[in-house]
Amino acid sequence: AGKSSLLQALFRLADQMAITGTILIDDIDIGKLSLDYLRSHLSVIPQAPILFCGTLRYNLDPFEQVSDEECLRALEAVQLKQLVRNNPNGLNLLVSESGGNLSVGERQLICVARAILKRSHILLVDEATANVDHTTDKMIQEVISETFRDRTILTIAHRLNTVANSDRILMLEKGEVAYFGTPDNIDLF
Repeated sequence: AGKSSLLQALFRLADQMAITGTILIDDIDIGKLSLDYLRSHLSVIPQAPILFCGTLRYNLDPFEQVSDEECLRALEAVQLKQLVRNNPNGLNLLVSESGGNLSVGERQLICVARAILKRSHILLVDEATANVDHTTDKMIQEVISETFRDRTILTIAHRLNTVANSDRILMLEKGEVAYFGTPDNIDLF
């Protein structure tokens, strides 16, 4: 109910001619930014992990902007360093189409590691833990909370525990703002 539209608007995926209103980030109208610039400053951890056929390293850093050591630190942050250690190809471990040779949890953790490496000011988390087990869910929440604590995090969630520690909560109902404020008033849920 409006969540997908919000993400599309932030990434400027919708036809700009059909949009009214302005989205400001740090008092800057994102409509006036180039798409490349805007999107390079946003990271997303999607509900369905997006991986490409290629190496693990390519999936972590497709534009080759960070060192192998930084890739390994990001994998360690999401507890996937062992995946590299257990494979003779290391970071050159082959990832099949859509990451089919990895578990759903591993695929999602790779997306989190990719976001860590991108160092964006704004992180969009779209139901990132909806398809993982409880242990992986908890770990992803802890990594996001710790690693991205100095950044803006927009979380789309259906489960209260996913947003309970947020500074602010925006609830949408039928595409309209139903509540915007702190999570202190849990009765709203």
